[in-house]
Amino acid sequence: MEKTKSISIVNAFPAGFFLVAGLLIFAPLLKNQMITGPLVNFLLFSSAILLGRSVALSFCVFPSVISLASGLLPLVLAPVVPFIILSNMVLVLSFDFLRKKNLYLAVILSAFLKFLFLSSTSSLVLAMFKKSAASQVALMMGYPQLFTALAGGFLAIAFLKIINEKKEI
Repeated sequence: MEKTKSISIVNAFPAGFFLVAGLLIFAPLLKNQMITGPLVNFLLFSSAILLGRSVALSFCVFPSVISLASGLLPLVLAPVVPFIILSNMVLVLSFDFLRKKNLYLAVILSAFLKFLFLSSTSSLVLAMFKKSAASQVALMMGYPQLFTALAGGFLAIAFLKIINEKKEI
């Protein structure tokens, strides 16, 4: 009989919750989308597995609000924040649904669904902006979102495989 390592969610939950919540609050303060994005997505993917879907969904709010408050997202982009939060929820829900079928495919599809949702909804919001601000929104909410979600997902897979060498995630 094969022995597997596992993390006791009861024992790990409080520490994991505060670690992930702390990092989600800290990450936007780095003020660089190409660092913050993969880190936030890494934490969302990881928390979906380690802490559960409900906790991961609650974490979807922090990064956008902190990014707006810290200046990573310019104030003019405030109307896009609800869509960013919803796109993070799309990521968590689709990943959680698909991950037991194929972890890598779950990352790719959930990253693509997040990108598709955010790029399409932000394009609707663009009509409210001046042309210069609209191009900034389009750039931030476009392909960088796909890249940062994929990077965060694959970082999460590597991390989870390291901490759970023989456990199926």
